[in-house]
Amino acid sequence: MSDEYTPPKVWTWDQPSGGAFAHINRPVAGATHEHELPVGEHLLQLYSLGTPNGQKVTIMLEELLEAGHKGAEYDAWLIDISKGDQFSSGFVAINPNSKIPALLDRSGPTPIRVFESGAILVHLAEKFGAFLPTDPAARAETFSWLMWQMGSAPFLGGGFGHFYHYAPVKIEYAINRYAMETKRLFDVANRRLAETRWLAGDDYTIADMASYTWLGNLWRGEAYGEAGTFLSMHEYEHVGRWVQEMDARPGVQRGRLVNKRDGLAERHSAADFEGLI
Repeated sequence: MSDEYTPPKVWTWDQPSGGAFAHINRPVAGATHEHELPVGEHLLQLYSLGTPNGQKVTIMLEELLEAGHKGAEYDAWLIDISKGDQFSSGFVAINPNSKIPALLDRSGPTPIRVFESGAILVHLAEKFGAFLPTDPAARAETFSWLMWQMGSAPFLGGGFGHFYHYAPVKIEYAINRYAMETKRLFDVANRRLAETRWLAGDDYTIADMASYTWLGNLWRGEAYGEAGTFLSMHEYEHVGRWVQEMDARPGVQRGRLVNKRDGLAERHSAADFEGLI
């Protein structure tokens, strides 16, 4: 790969992209193989992986259970994206975009599929009447911060995380571009959390759950190798206060373990966490 690249007039898929995910990346959608997804006993079936996007939903489900919503019991099945599980016919039927997480809600007469982590959080919040304010102003603030996170994640993951940690070559321009944007986003959150306890105000909401999984991993230094040091995460003290407060929540602690090889690969009942926390 040369230092300079002149794009062809028309791009074609005939050059390997390189990097950790080259074996599964492709420019087309749809299933690559036939495979039906497993189904457990609960009305909520989650197909996911313990990445930041996956943890958003398992944290939400565990927080709902912690708050006494027994109807939030769920089965969580591991989707190994490194093996291409997300391209099975069963998974594509729930999420045609082939990304985790994906939820199948079987509580009604007709099963409802929900994909995209933000959509799943909203679906569950409205279903159980929890973690989403009903006051119009507070509700709008929650949605604003939720969408802020959804729009920010590609800069943190596919942008900074990819070029700093995963890319087969280090490109100074790309790393500087996305490091700058990542630090700007942390500054947005830090300034907000200097004013309020939670992102949307006085109440803990789905906006916090969504943002915490991405910001928390970086702030703790648990993402992308030495990224925490590289980005001077110690500068964001208010983000750190917020991350540590969320770290201490039992529902958050459980949710972070689900669909992880070094935690709980599958989750089918509360008893599965015994010995892990």
